[in-house]
Amino acid sequence: MVKMSTMSKLIAPEQRVIRDKCFHPTGTFLGFNIDQLEHSVVDRFERQVSAYPDRIAVKSMVHEWTYAELNKAANRLARAIEARQELGQTTIALLLEHGAPFITGMMASLKAARIVVPLDSSYPHARIASSLEDSQAGLILTDSQNFSLAGELAGHDIPLLSIESINPKLSAENIGKSISPDTLSHIVYTSGSTGQPKGVIQSHTNILHQAMTYTNALHICAEDRLTLLARVTGQAINTIFLALLNGASLFPLDVKTEGASPLANWFIGQEITIYTSSSPLFRNFMDTLTGVEEFPRLRVVRLASQTVSKKDVALYRSHFAQDCILVNGLSSSETGRVANYFIDKQASIDTPTVPVGYAAEDKKILLLDDDGEEVGFDQIGEIAVRSRYLSPGYWRRTDLTQAAYQPDHEGGGERIYRMGDMGRISPDGCIEHMGRKDFQVKVRGYRVEVAEIETKLLDFDGVKEAVVVPVEDASGNLRLVAYVVPAQESPLTVTSLRAALLEEMPIHMVPTAFVVMEALPQTPNGKVDRRALPPAPEQRPELEGEFIAPRDDVERQLTSIWEEVLEVRPVGVRDDFFELGGHSLLASQLFVQIRRVFGEIVPENTLLKAPTVEKLAQVISSHEWSPD
Repeated sequence: MVKMSTMSKLIAPEQRVIRDKCFHPTGTFLGFNIDQLEHSVVDRFERQVSAYPDRIAVKSMVHEWTYAELNKAANRLARAIEARQELGQTTIALLLEHGAPFITGMMASLKAARIVVPLDSSYPHARIASSLEDSQAGLILTDSQNFSLAGELAGHDIPLLSIESINPKLSAENIGKSISPDTLSHIVYTSGSTGQPKGVIQSHTNILHQAMTYTNALHICAEDRLTLLARVTGQAINTIFLALLNGASLFPLDVKTEGASPLANWFIGQEITIYTSSSPLFRNFMDTLTGVEEFPRLRVVRLASQTVSKKDVALYRSHFAQDCILVNGLSSSETGRVANYFIDKQASIDTPTVPVGYAAEDKKILLLDDDGEEVGFDQIGEIAVRSRYLSPGYWRRTDLTQAAYQPDHEGGGERIYRMGDMGRISPDGCIEHMGRKDFQVKVRGYRVEVAEIETKLLDFDGVKEAVVVPVEDASGNLRLVAYVVPAQESPLTVTSLRAALLEEMPIHMVPTAFVVMEALPQTPNGKVDRRALPPAPEQRPELEGEFIAPRDDVERQLTSIWEEVLEVRPVGVRDDFFELGGHSLLASQLFVQIRRVFGEIVPENTLLKAPTVEKLAQVISSHEWSPD
């Protein structure tokens, strides 16, 4: 068994070469060592304030604060929080605007040794209320923009504190509270498999270790300027501390309000060096570019929250400077960063998907079968992570914590968490992500990885986004439905998509329905919200052939049968059975109905030569299936 201390060395030589290109051209990289985890987040931040008091800590369209100014504002707010000792609660909910207000509230709460519960006003109010109730928050920090909503959610049960009402005469000096690194820092509510959010708890040590992992991998230094595009998510909190614990500058922009269009000019004007976003936002950003923009300061593009495709790599290579590095990886709220993969302009990707890479610092990756045994190289297994730096568990859910986090039988302070992601590992330790375990489905008796179909769809030039979901039909059988977003000015048809997939994979892996959308619904942290996808419509999909209505009784009867079996209306007489979503099981139902209506036993394989109503009507009328 490989010792944890050696895992950071397990990286292919070519990956180390690319990673080591990742330095700020004029900055001084100081690094982050394991001894610095023995302090609190507050200690590390206040050291940056002392070292860089006049450096910009956060700059948005509304605020521009230096480290000294941010620290003073957080100290005054921390004292106002400390004055509310009668609350008797350790959790504080933050319902604040994106950017400087939220950052101030987060830092002040940590200085007061409270547990932060970030809330996002763009979430459904019922979801916010659920997180508020579960967290048992004793106070809501808010501002003028969110005060009304905060009051509505709090009712008469939870007091409010507006950060704009803080007495400016409160001392701005550090409050000097002794905080252990094991102190809980915040709760991030993530979607549960039951639809009920669950709170993943983090500690000061977790924040520091996450910052250390990214700092050392990306060579973060005080001269860096980082984007903060995600709203109140675990990714946003990690980005905040990645900057503030290194003396770097944060540049928040609320893309939900502003959109992707301003990003290019904003990047250039603010001299951004590190860009982090979800893959869908990255693609939207790329759509806004004309090809003449230059980003000479940008040295790292870090994509998160969703699978990175080879098309994303091509976009990166088309639009960014020669010395800019693309970073893919794998992480979760429960584990922190698990793996990193570095890509430059020359790197070749020989796997079907873009790898998530090699184990991050102090993490060991295991691939397990259903019995918990490790699988061999090039075999698919569930990704599990062994480390002493996992989340402490779930807030007020010891049952979930005990079920999800297993003690390491080798002893020590490490635990094992099974991520629910499937992966394949190469002999040199590189991990290829193979989708979610709960997205493995059986279709017509075949086990199907929907991630493989999504990857193929994303490879097509006309497809910008794609997601495939299993849906139960009226007969109780699973069928695959693909939701696709076309690239700009790229008309998509079921005919072309289906034909392209059939060149790459067996028919049982080809979705039976394709839904073309302007955009896929997203969760607040940038992942596709599969629960929010609309049901596949019953109307005729976009086919390349024109619609032709039935012209005689046989065609009308057959059309009625097809519409009933396929649950698609209307059906044209020249529409292909399989392009409408038909498959072998539905073909059996089709010919049962034909026998009932026409009194004729027509062999099912007739459909292969006569896959349209028009052709099948000709066969039935002429009895062409009858043996010689």
